[in-house]
Amino acid sequence: MLRIAHALNSHLLGALESAFPEAAAAAREAGTALDPQLGPASKPEFGDFQANGSLALARPLRLAPRAIATAIVDRLAADPDFGALCLPPQIAGPGFINLTLRPEVLAAEVGRRLADPRLGVEPVAPGGAPVVVDFSSPNIAKEMHVGHLRSTIIGDALARVLEFRGHPVLRLNHVGDWGTQFGMLITHLKQVAPEALDTADAVDLGDLVAFYRQAKARFDSDEAFQTTSREEVVKLQSGDPISRRCWQLLCDQSRREFQRLYDRLDIRLDERGESFYNPYLEAVVADLAAAGLLVSDGGAECVFLEADDGTASQAPPVIVRKSDGGFNYATTDLAAIRYRFAAPPDGDGARRVIYVTDAGQASHFAGVFQVARRAGWIPEGGRLEHVPFGLVQGEDGKKLKTRAGDTVRLKELLDEAVERCDADLRRRLEEEGRQEEEAFISEVATTVGLAAVKYADLSTNRITNYQFSFDRMLALSGNTAPYLLYAVVRIAGIARKGGGDGEDAAGTGGPESPASLTFSEPQEWALVRQLLQFDAVIQEVEEELLPNRLCSYLFELCQLFNRFYDQVPVLRAEEPARTSRLALCRLSADTLKQGLGLLGIPTLERM
Repeated sequence: MLRIAHALNSHLLGALESAFPEAAAAAREAGTALDPQLGPASKPEFGDFQANGSLALARPLRLAPRAIATAIVDRLAADPDFGALCLPPQIAGPGFINLTLRPEVLAAEVGRRLADPRLGVEPVAPGGAPVVVDFSSPNIAKEMHVGHLRSTIIGDALARVLEFRGHPVLRLNHVGDWGTQFGMLITHLKQVAPEALDTADAVDLGDLVAFYRQAKARFDSDEAFQTTSREEVVKLQSGDPISRRCWQLLCDQSRREFQRLYDRLDIRLDERGESFYNPYLEAVVADLAAAGLLVSDGGAECVFLEADDGTASQAPPVIVRKSDGGFNYATTDLAAIRYRFAAPPDGDGARRVIYVTDAGQASHFAGVFQVARRAGWIPEGGRLEHVPFGLVQGEDGKKLKTRAGDTVRLKELLDEAVERCDADLRRRLEEEGRQEEEAFISEVATTVGLAAVKYADLSTNRITNYQFSFDRMLALSGNTAPYLLYAVVRIAGIARKGGGDGEDAAGTGGPESPASLTFSEPQEWALVRQLLQFDAVIQEVEEELLPNRLCSYLFELCQLFNRFYDQVPVLRAEEPARTSRLALCRLSADTLKQGLGLLGIPTLERM
C-alpha cells in the first residue's frame, strides 16, 4: 500500500503548508519540511492510516494539537483528489488524524496486484551501485556445521529480498582459506598422509577434519612442529609451487563438499576467500599509516579505537600487523572493506556492505568498521552493516551438540529433517489410505524437511538465540513451514475446484476499475488489507534486515485466509462475489509463493 501512502502523504503535506504557510516557509529556509508523520493505524478500528504530526507541531506553532489537526482536516475537505482516496478523516484524542481508505480504492488496488507479477513491489531505479552480502563463510578443511546454518540461510534470504527489489547483489562467501592453519595441516599431512597433498580426494573431508585436529594438537604442544608449520606458511605466502599445489588441493576438496550443501539448500554464492585479499594487505597498512592512525605498541602495529564522543575507547586496539610481521583476520577484513567500496576496476564500487555473522563477532566488526571509516574508505552515503545472529540451541537451552558432545554437522541435520518428514508423510498417507509414488513422497519429504529447517531459523528474530526442535518445526500447525506450504496447496485446490483462479476479476473493466471486484464481508476486507501490506513488508526487510518480519507477515496472511475461507462461501457464492473471492484466493497464493520464494523456500502443488 506504499503507493497509496505516498499519495496520502502528499495531500497531507499540501494541507499542512496551506494551513500554516509561514511555518512551511521557515522549514524550507532551514532545509527541512513540515512532517505529517503518516503511518499505519495502530488499531484496525482507527482506519488504515494515522497522521500524528499535529502533536509534534504544537510547540513550534504554539497551538493546541487538536486545533492544528482541525486546520489540516478542513483543508483536506476542500481537496477533491483526497476525497477520492479517503472517507472523511476523523480527529481522535489530542490531535491524531485517522484515515480510512474508500472501499473502491482498496478493491482497485487488489485489481492492480492481480495484474502485476511483482505484486505491487516497486523496483529501485536501475543502474545503482551493488550491495555486497557477505555470508556463510566456512573454513577450508573443516566440515560445515550447524553454526554455519544461520549465516547461510539468513544471508541468502536477505540477498533474495535485495535482488527482488532490483539491487545488483554480490553474494560473497568469505571462506577461511589462508593463514597459519594451512601451515599446520600441510606439515602434518606431509608426515601422515602425503597422498592427500598430491592426489585429489585421496581422503574424504571427514578425515581431513580429523587430521586438522591432530595438527592443531601438535602445534600447541610441539615447538619443533610449530616452527616447521610457520616456515610452511612463509612458503605458501611467498608462492612456493609445491606448497601452493598442496593448498589448492585442500581448498578444491572442501569447496566440492560445501557446494553439495549449497546445492541442496538452493544457495548461490560467489567465493572470495581470505586469500583473495592477500595482495592488498600491505596497502591497508600504508593507508592507515598515511592517515596517521597507525601506532606501534609492543612491536605490533595497531589502531586505537575511539568512544562515541571522540575520546579514547576502553576497547582493545585493532591489531593490523602482529609483532612477528604477520597479518591477521582484522587486516584481511579491512582489506575486504577497502576493496568492496573502492571504485572499479580497483574494487566492487559498492555503496552498501552487509556482514551476516554470529553476534559473538560484534565487537570485532565494530572495531574494524570504525577503523575503515576513520581511514576514509567509506564513501559518502555508504553503508557498512553487521547483521548479528544468536546461537542455535538444543531444546534444553544449551548449545546444540550431538550426544557425544560434538558440534552437529550440517549435512546430518538436514538428513534427519528429511528423514523425519518422510516418516511422518508415510504415516499420514497410511492413515488416509492414500497410495502415492515414491517420487512424490521423496519430493514432498525433501521440500518440506528443508523448508522446515530454513523457516524455523528465519521466523525467529535473528538477534536472539533459538531452540532447535524437529517436532516443532515439522508441525502442521503454528508458525511453521509445513503450515504455510499446506495453505498454498489448499488455495491451489480451491482454484482448481472453482474452474479458474480469479484472473477475470483483474480483466473485467480493467484492473483500474473499482467495479471489477466487489467485497462486502469483514473477513474479505481484513484479507484485502493484509495482502496490500506486502510491498511495505518487503521494503521493511530491505531496510531493517530482519527476515522474521516477512515470516510473521506470511503467517498472519495464512491465518486471515483460513478465517476468510472458513467463514465466507467462495465456490458456492453468487456472482460477482464468487469471482471476486476467487481473485482473493489467487492473490493470496501468489503472495505466499513469492514471500516463501524470497525466504528460499519452494512451494508444492500437492502434499
